[in-house]
Amino acid sequence: MAHLHITSWVIALILVVLVTSFTKSGKEKAAKILHMILRLFYLLILYSGGSLFASYNEYGVLVIIKLLIGLWAIAAMEMVAVKTKKRKPVGIWWAQLIIAVVIAMILGFGFLGAGILPA
Repeated sequence: MAHLHITSWVIALILVVLVTSFTKSGKEKAAKILHMILRLFYLLILYSGGSLFASYNEYGVLVIIKLLIGLWAIAAMEMVAVKTKKRKPVGIWWAQLIIAVVIAMILGFGFLGAGILPA
Protein backbone atom coordinates (compact mmCIF):
# COMPACT_ATOMS: atom_id res chain seq x y z
CA MET A 1 0.00 0.00 0.00
CA ALA A 2 2.96 2.32 0.54
CA HIS A 3 3.78 2.21 -3.19
CA LEU A 4 0.25 3.31 -4.10
CA HIS A 5 0.43 6.09 -1.53
CA ILE A 6 3.80 7.43 -2.69
CA THR A 7 2.85 7.18 -6.36
CA SER A 8 -0.44 8.97 -5.71
CA TRP A 9 1.05 11.96 -3.93
CA VAL A 10 3.89 12.30 -6.43
CA ILE A 11 1.37 12.39 -9.29
CA ALA A 12 -0.81 14.79 -7.29
CA LEU A 13 2.10 17.20 -6.83
CA ILE A 14 2.83 17.04 -10.57
CA LEU A 15 -0.85 17.68 -11.32
CA VAL A 16 -0.91 20.75 -9.04
CA VAL A 17 1.98 22.24 -10.99
CA LEU A 18 0.27 21.41 -14.29
CA VAL A 19 -3.08 22.85 -13.18
CA THR A 20 -1.49 26.12 -12.11
CA SER A 21 0.63 26.43 -15.24
CA PHE A 22 -2.31 25.69 -17.54
CA THR A 23 -4.49 28.15 -15.66
CA LYS A 24 -1.86 30.88 -15.90
CA SER A 25 -1.36 30.25 -19.61
CA GLY A 26 -5.09 30.58 -20.31
CA LYS A 27 -5.81 26.93 -21.07
CA GLU A 28 -8.86 26.80 -18.78
CA LYS A 29 -10.40 23.63 -20.20
CA ALA A 30 -7.23 21.59 -19.78
CA ALA A 31 -6.74 23.05 -16.30
CA LYS A 32 -10.29 22.11 -15.32
CA ILE A 33 -9.87 18.53 -16.53
CA LEU A 34 -6.56 18.14 -14.71
CA HIS A 35 -8.07 19.66 -11.57
CA MET A 36 -10.81 17.03 -11.58
CA ILE A 37 -8.18 14.29 -12.06
CA LEU A 38 -6.23 15.84 -9.18
CA ARG A 39 -9.30 15.53 -6.98
CA LEU A 40 -9.49 11.83 -7.83
CA PHE A 41 -5.89 11.49 -6.73
CA TYR A 42 -6.83 13.11 -3.42
CA LEU A 43 -9.18 10.19 -2.91
CA LEU A 44 -6.43 7.70 -3.74
CA ILE A 45 -4.09 9.45 -1.30
CA LEU A 46 -6.74 9.35 1.42
CA TYR A 47 -7.55 5.69 0.75
CA SER A 48 -3.93 4.51 0.73
CA GLY A 49 -2.99 6.79 3.62
CA GLY A 50 -5.90 5.47 5.66
CA SER A 51 -4.77 1.94 4.99
CA LEU A 52 -1.23 2.79 6.10
CA PHE A 53 -2.65 4.57 9.16
CA ALA A 54 -4.50 1.42 10.14
CA SER A 55 -1.34 -0.68 9.79
CA TYR A 56 0.80 1.55 12.03
CA ASN A 57 -0.35 0.54 15.49
CA GLU A 58 2.91 0.86 17.44
CA TYR A 59 3.78 4.49 16.64
CA GLY A 60 1.04 6.24 18.62
CA VAL A 61 0.80 10.00 18.34
CA LEU A 62 3.41 10.24 15.56
CA VAL A 63 1.03 8.61 13.09
CA ILE A 64 -1.77 11.00 14.05
CA ILE A 65 0.56 13.96 13.50
CA LYS A 66 1.54 12.53 10.09
CA LEU A 67 -2.13 12.11 9.20
CA LEU A 68 -2.91 15.72 10.10
CA ILE A 69 0.08 17.02 8.14
CA GLY A 70 -0.98 14.92 5.16
CA LEU A 71 -4.46 16.45 5.30
CA TRP A 72 -2.82 19.88 5.53
CA ALA A 73 -0.83 19.09 2.37
CA ILE A 74 -3.97 18.03 0.50
CA ALA A 75 -5.77 21.20 1.61
CA ALA A 76 -2.82 23.32 0.48
CA MET A 77 -2.79 21.60 -2.93
CA GLU A 78 -6.48 22.30 -3.40
CA MET A 79 -6.11 25.91 -2.27
CA VAL A 80 -3.22 26.49 -4.69
CA ALA A 81 -5.34 25.18 -7.57
CA VAL A 82 -8.49 27.10 -6.58
CA LYS A 83 -6.78 30.39 -5.75
CA THR A 84 -4.83 30.26 -9.01
CA LYS A 85 -8.08 29.74 -10.90
CA LYS A 86 -9.63 32.74 -9.12
CA ARG A 87 -6.51 34.83 -9.87
CA LYS A 88 -5.84 35.45 -6.17
CA PRO A 89 -2.44 35.42 -4.45
CA VAL A 90 -1.17 31.89 -3.84
CA GLY A 91 2.31 32.46 -2.43
CA ILE A 92 1.34 31.61 1.14
CA TRP A 93 -0.39 28.42 -0.03
CA TRP A 94 2.68 27.33 -2.00
CA ALA A 95 4.77 27.90 1.11
CA GLN A 96 2.36 25.87 3.21
CA LEU A 97 2.35 23.09 0.63
CA ILE A 98 6.14 22.90 0.57
CA ILE A 99 6.37 22.93 4.37
CA ALA A 100 3.66 20.28 4.75
CA VAL A 101 5.21 18.00 2.12
CA VAL A 102 8.69 18.28 3.62
CA ILE A 103 7.43 17.52 7.14
CA ALA A 104 5.27 14.64 5.88
CA MET A 105 8.22 13.16 3.98
CA ILE A 106 10.49 13.43 7.01
CA LEU A 107 7.91 11.72 9.20
CA GLY A 108 6.91 9.12 6.61
CA PHE A 109 10.32 8.09 5.35
CA GLY A 110 12.32 8.86 8.46
CA PHE A 111 10.29 7.73 11.43
CA LEU A 112 7.46 5.42 10.40
CA GLY A 113 7.59 1.71 9.60
CA ALA A 114 8.40 1.75 5.91
CA GLY A 115 10.96 4.52 6.35
CA ILE A 116 14.45 4.66 4.88
CA LEU A 117 16.19 6.48 7.72
CA PRO A 118 16.96 4.71 11.00
CA ALA A 119 14.60 5.66 13.80
